[in-house]
Amino acid sequence: MRVLSALLVALAMAASASASAATIEVLSAGAVEPGLLPVAEVFRRETGHEARIRFATAPALRQRVGGGEAADVVIASPAVLDDLAKAGRLDGAARVVVGRVGVGVAVRDGAPQPDVRTPEALKRAVLGAESVIYNWASTGLYLETLFERLGIAQEIAGRSTRYPDGASVMEHLAKGKGREIGFGAITEILLFRDKGLRLAGPLPPEVQNYTAYAAAAVAGAAHAEAARSFVRFLGSPASRTIFAANGIE
Repeated sequence: MRVLSALLVALAMAASASASAATIEVLSAGAVEPGLLPVAEVFRRETGHEARIRFATAPALRQRVGGGEAADVVIASPAVLDDLAKAGRLDGAARVVVGRVGVGVAVRDGAPQPDVRTPEALKRAVLGAESVIYNWASTGLYLETLFERLGIAQEIAGRSTRYPDGASVMEHLAKGKGREIGFGAITEILLFRDKGLRLAGPLPPEVQNYTAYAAAAVAGAAHAEAARSFVRFLGSPASRTIFAANGIE
C-alpha cells in the first residue's frame, strides 16, 4: 500500500511538472546560435521548458517582432531591443546581456592560410584574393567602412560577392573554389568548422569590431513567466561559460 501511494504521488508530481512545462518561442540573431542551442538544452533539462528558436538578421528581427509576430523572447543587438522597447513590444523588467561577437576571416579547408594578424597583413590578404565574400547584415556594413579605411574598397568592388546573412556566406565559401576569402561573425564561421571551412583568424585588434547581444522577454508573451526564467538563465554563470566556449565573449 505504501509503495502504491508513493507511486501515485510520483505520478502526480510528474503530471504536474508536465502540465506546467511550456514551449517558449524565441526569435534570435544568428550570431549567437552556437552558444544558444546548448544553453537552451541545459535550460530544458533543468526546468522542463523548451525553447523553440528561430534565427533571423537584425532588420528581420526588428520588423517581425515590431510587426507583432508571436514570440516570448527576442535576442538581438541592444539597438534593436531599444527600438522594440520604445514601440512597447518588450517587457522592460526582463533583459540581460548575452555577450559580444567579433568578426573573423574564413577560408576553405586546404586553402593557403592568410596572414590577418595586422591591418597591413589583412589588406594584403584581401587584395591577394580572387574573390571576397561577406554579407549585407551588421558585419557586412562594418566591413564596408573597414575596406574604405584600408583604401581598398574600389579595388575589390568588382570581385566582391555579398549575401543577406552570414550562413549564406559560409555556404558559398564551403562550396567555392580558387583563392576566396570570406568574413563573418566568428561564431558563424565556427559553425562550419566541420563543413569544409576554418577560421583563419579574428580581425586584427586595431580594426576588430564587436556586436553585442542581449535578451529580453516580449511584452504580453504567451508564456511570460517561462520567458522571464529563460532570460534570467541566459545571464547565469553556467550559460556564460557555455557562450564563452562557443566564441561569445
